[in-house]
Amino acid sequence: MDKIVRAFSLLPAFARQSFTFDRGTEFAGFRALEEGIGACSWFCDPSAPWQKGTVENTNKRIRRFLPGSTDLAVVSQRDLLRLTRHINDQPRKCLGYRTPAEVFIAHLQEGG
Repeated sequence: MDKIVRAFSLLPAFARQSFTFDRGTEFAGFRALEEGIGACSWFCDPSAPWQKGTVENTNKRIRRFLPGSTDLAVVSQRDLLRLTRHINDQPRKCLGYRTPAEVFIAHLQEGG
């Protein structure tokens, strides 16, 4: 969670209000995230992926490039950043055919 806290602490508070997690053990340190950046954490009910539809959709997009069996320890930070940019630069119908990057930048510029 320390890396997440460091990364998100650079953003203004309005851009890091909440995080939604599934029930995985990798999120056991969620309180450090809440305390570190003042965000609320939300957990989906077990076996209820529809409660975090955007996350599931993004995971599906990631799996096109990194199958679930991929050991992320062998994937370079550079490759992960490249994949992140690729995904965030794809227009989405739900965003009026704007990209997630465009919408996020507009949100930051509007101040919330």
